[in-house]
Amino acid sequence: MSDRWALAPAEDGGVEVAVLGPDGLPAGPVSREADFVEAVRSRPDVVRWVWRSTAEVYPRLLATGVRVERCYDIEDAEGLLLGHEGRLGEPRSAAAALARLRGGPVPPDPPQRSAEPGSQSSLFEPRPAHVPLRDLLEVYADQQRRHDETAHPERMRLLTAAESAGMLVAAEMNAWGLPWSADVHREVLHELLGERYAGGGEPRRLAELADEVSAAFGRRVRPDLPADVVKAFAQAGIRVKSTRRWEIESLDHPAVKPLIEYKKLYRIWVAHGWSWLQSWVRDGRFRPEYLAGGTVTGRWVTNGGGALQIPKVIRRAVVADPGWRLVVADADQMEPRVLAAISRDPGLMEVAGRASDLYQSVSDRAFSGDRAQAKLAVLGAVYGQTSGDGLKNLALLRRRFPKAVAYVDDAARAGEEGRLVRTWLGRTCPPVAGSAEAASEEAGIPQDDPTDLTDAAGGTDQAWVPGYASSNSRARGRFARNFVVQGSAADWALLMLAALRRTCADLAAELVFFQHDEVIVHCPAEEADSVVEAIREAADLAGRLTFGETPVRFPFTTAVVECYADAK
Repeated sequence: MSDRWALAPAEDGGVEVAVLGPDGLPAGPVSREADFVEAVRSRPDVVRWVWRSTAEVYPRLLATGVRVERCYDIEDAEGLLLGHEGRLGEPRSAAAALARLRGGPVPPDPPQRSAEPGSQSSLFEPRPAHVPLRDLLEVYADQQRRHDETAHPERMRLLTAAESAGMLVAAEMNAWGLPWSADVHREVLHELLGERYAGGGEPRRLAELADEVSAAFGRRVRPDLPADVVKAFAQAGIRVKSTRRWEIESLDHPAVKPLIEYKKLYRIWVAHGWSWLQSWVRDGRFRPEYLAGGTVTGRWVTNGGGALQIPKVIRRAVVADPGWRLVVADADQMEPRVLAAISRDPGLMEVAGRASDLYQSVSDRAFSGDRAQAKLAVLGAVYGQTSGDGLKNLALLRRRFPKAVAYVDDAARAGEEGRLVRTWLGRTCPPVAGSAEAASEEAGIPQDDPTDLTDAAGGTDQAWVPGYASSNSRARGRFARNFVVQGSAADWALLMLAALRRTCADLAAELVFFQHDEVIVHCPAEEADSVVEAIREAADLAGRLTFGETPVRFPFTTAVVECYADAK
């Protein structure tokens, strides 16, 4: 039996299946079977399934206990190929790909459905057009040809395989869920916010802080309305542009302390309060909808639930099942290590291969042992900091690690000139733009961080993000500089997840959480040591697969805990 098959669920609940040959074409007739799940279950030797969309197919299989080893997601591959061809944003559905291939009118993609917890599909909700298996395989064969036409076909094929593996991981994480104690969550909320008032109003502690803010200004002020706070400061003779912490915390005014405390607790109440708990936690599990490759850099997002922004204090509610543990692993200084691998800078590769603390080693070589300055210099090179000490730090870094700095400089220049910029494996960022805040979120820069680099490279309100035209070439260049590093890191992370998933399949362990540099595995206590070793091996394997043989290491700091909050 061939190890590669294709399937397409039929509109009546059945399924079309076909065995594929080495060329990706059907090696036998397309057959029709009545039971979609049984068609997969009865073929356990199939290594890779080719299908239209993992999000359409795999959750139905998981719900019946059927797991597949690998897949090829045609619609995800179409998105990657369109991006590589400079056509990001064109419809990526199988129906659209088929229409383009045949020269017909291209249908738009259906809108992304809402992920509101407990919501049901509407009878009138737009659904993807059904594509018969023979037509689907016509698209698949064309995609193989397009892979061959890329600058680095093997890298692009690896990226497509990695992204498809990420889709499987995301579906399984959605199914397993993150262990969550509702009782502990309620205790935390009561400790922080006090009693709830009838009618859904602000809890006691927020009401008290709001009164303190108003008393400090001498009039009633709504601390949840930034415009009202800015106006109150102005009336007190203090000019501020926003109520962000880094801007107001140094002000000499009695409203500052209760205002900062209010903002912190208000965010918890709104984003992870009692309503969130009631909506998102069921049967001891938090199940957001993870979207692999949900951003242009390849970083993941969630469709609702805020899983990637869980405050540390709320992490106290993430508790392993009795007899189980959480293995929490953080990649150490991932992006500078990725820069070493993609730039092939001999000095930086040596540092990234030998030093457990990359920033300290860089500081010893170029910054007289000043680790903080070395860290700012490296991150400034990636994010494009050119104000303040940025230019001086960059000059020092350029003398010691010339190829690394030249690599991101070249990417920035390409972005400024409107050229396509690619990650190491071939994920592509097109020349388009939008707002500074969105660009910072895409780049992973906290908006309340006093080291925010979005303003450091030009003091402009316009920064580059995909989706909008912009005349701000400097901002586009700054984003492109970051993209080649962050996107390549996302490519590496996908291959790390794929390797870790394979090991977990041989254990009782479950992959339950991932964001760009952190992974959590829920496992029986006796498997924890095996999982820690599996993470190390997966990181090493992903480094070799993604970047080839280099001296660069990708270490993780791991913690085996019963509660997520105890890991950091």
